[in-house]
Amino acid sequence: MVNCCGLVSEKNEPVPLNSISVQLQVKNHVVSVSSSLQYVNEEERPLEAVFVFPLPADAAVCHFSARIGEQEIVAELQDKQSARDQYDEAVSSGQQAFLLEESSESWDVFKLSVGCLSPGQNAVITIVYVMELSVQADHALRFCLPAVLNPRYTPTAAGVPEVSSACVIPYTLSLSVEVRSSDRISRLESNCPLDPLMFLDSDHTHATVNLSAGHRFDKDVELLLYYENTHHPTVVMEAGASEAQPGSLMGDPVLMISLYPEFPADIMSSLASQGEFVFVVDRSGSMGSVMHHGKDVQMRIESARDTLLLLLKSLPMGCYFNIYGFGSHFESFFPQSVVYSEDTMEEALRRVKDMDADMGGTEILQPLKHIYSQPCHPDHPRQLFIFTDGEVWNTKEVLDLVKIHVYSHRCFSFGIGEGASTALITGMAREGSGHAQFITGTDRMQPKVMESLRFALQPAVDNISVDWTVPEGVTVDMLSPPINNLFQGQRALIYAQLKGQSSGTTRAAVTLNYRLKDRPVTELLQFTLKPKEDTGWTIHRLAARSVIRSLELEERAGGADAEAIRSRIVELSVQAGVSSVHTAFIGVNKDSKQTVKGPLLQRTVPVQGLFRQSGPGMRIQAEPEPQADPLLQLVSLQKASGCWELNTTLADVFGKTEDEVASHRPAQVDGSVWATVLALIWLNTCRSDDQIEWQFVAMKAASWIRSQKPDGLSQCLFEGNALLGGHVTEDMLGI
Repeated sequence: MVNCCGLVSEKNEPVPLNSISVQLQVKNHVVSVSSSLQYVNEEERPLEAVFVFPLPADAAVCHFSARIGEQEIVAELQDKQSARDQYDEAVSSGQQAFLLEESSESWDVFKLSVGCLSPGQNAVITIVYVMELSVQADHALRFCLPAVLNPRYTPTAAGVPEVSSACVIPYTLSLSVEVRSSDRISRLESNCPLDPLMFLDSDHTHATVNLSAGHRFDKDVELLLYYENTHHPTVVMEAGASEAQPGSLMGDPVLMISLYPEFPADIMSSLASQGEFVFVVDRSGSMGSVMHHGKDVQMRIESARDTLLLLLKSLPMGCYFNIYGFGSHFESFFPQSVVYSEDTMEEALRRVKDMDADMGGTEILQPLKHIYSQPCHPDHPRQLFIFTDGEVWNTKEVLDLVKIHVYSHRCFSFGIGEGASTALITGMAREGSGHAQFITGTDRMQPKVMESLRFALQPAVDNISVDWTVPEGVTVDMLSPPINNLFQGQRALIYAQLKGQSSGTTRAAVTLNYRLKDRPVTELLQFTLKPKEDTGWTIHRLAARSVIRSLELEERAGGADAEAIRSRIVELSVQAGVSSVHTAFIGVNKDSKQTVKGPLLQRTVPVQGLFRQSGPGMRIQAEPEPQADPLLQLVSLQKASGCWELNTTLADVFGKTEDEVASHRPAQVDGSVWATVLALIWLNTCRSDDQIEWQFVAMKAASWIRSQKPDGLSQCLFEGNALLGGHVTEDMLGI
């Protein structure tokens, strides 16, 4: 059931949310985000409002306050049940009260109960959170301010309410960004209009920028920050809080180490030829919506079908594969993974064509359990690719399951559209030692998915260890869980607590050791034990959040010490000022002298979406289907072995007749070799900008040509270039 959405009156009048103001303070790889939301009660009666607030998956909420008129209420973090009791008591007695709590099922949803507002009264809610910035394939650091929560599918009796999208959002967004870094800032880009980037120093390590005025918060705001020396590892120390107890996490210095290995070209070019590839595709009703609002736009399920075509054609011969579709239930193409061959590939392609957004809601746990119950194939490491556009009600249970099986597979996840859950997408990739991608706005799905396929086929950094060299009297406690491996393009942030005091030297060092395809690598980072004062506690709070997440996972695993673990979570959460599943921020205006009379109305603030939905199984019709992409037409004609056959359909892709193509074939060259060479020439000549999409298709084709040992290959290339207007060489084709 989807709840009616919007802070609206009984006559469906405007939402009493006037504006949102956001300030970002970026420091190297982390950011502090302050969001202020201004409300006004336009009802003629007192109003109790509830706002479901979307946050990034790894955000650590550390401040919550409310200003009513001239008075500001700063909330404190308490045990969740105690905070709820105080909130209920305050509201029932007519006091203004504010409650912010983390969803027990997902990390990126916070329920904000605004409490009791008198008619015409204004309130400004401020939420501050800190988070790590994710690294993109082009080495950018990404920040996303989510404007939507897609309808969350919840089976009967589950605890998270669904929130439907509103069609018109009558509030605007202002956003300012300040960046400070030890590395030179190269540039900052966004999917939304920005004012010019202003550098505040000659070293280009301090800069500010604002979102252009008048922005309607109708889509995610994505920021991409580029530094110049992205692969250089760093160590940053943050001093403890002077008022905190020495020996506690907040009272001691905390270190943050960044590790972002660079992969040499020869490593990048070495691809595995074995593996089990399992593709899991969301077929819920929302996958029937369009990718974005534009001309000739595909539905999400159509884009997924095209992507599966590319994936199926790109797999190496002799590997294993299977495809699952899921919604309220799930189904698989084969009872278990099958060997990749011409027959199995063709059967899978036939079934892909029939895939539709017709399976109801979004329940991913059961298909994952089924996949993990299947035995793994020796010498064929399991690679899981998951595509979804929404959210699930049991995110934490899903992530626990992925983590349990981390040593038997890698998980690559793809969030489709503006409302895909960052907690689910990034969490599955993190716990499955894989890679997460988000397809938003006008992004095309295919290049991002093929990039992840390359990650799956490439070697990863493993055998990662951290060794410390510290003075006598100082010890180091690791706060981050062990890192199993890193793929090309991935970065790890490692947190550690320094305990004790050194009576002598203040010099210390940390050594990072890892292996990259049997090559040992060592990185030595030196630092001082005298950190700068007054640098804030962003790193401490992120370290506390890391420990809390590990404790929550341990708690959900069960055991005799569950109550002790819960107490430790609450203690650390309150001490660090970082929210957890067992704590909540509570603020009560005890000085209000006005008694609120009359029944309370409960409203929910809308979270903007690109379309309106009335139920989890509802399909959104798209515009007329666009013309087929010639690239996909070409790829669809390739055989599993990598070759093409000469026929009319292939000639149509080249814009030629079959007779024209056949007449240029050198006499000594086989028809399939000729067709395959032409396909490679066309790809390199006409679709060179899309190489990331067809790279594996071309590699298979080149490998097949080499295996044929054909005569007259040079003449074949000469005639092919003449026919298709290309300038392609044997080296360019890899033949």
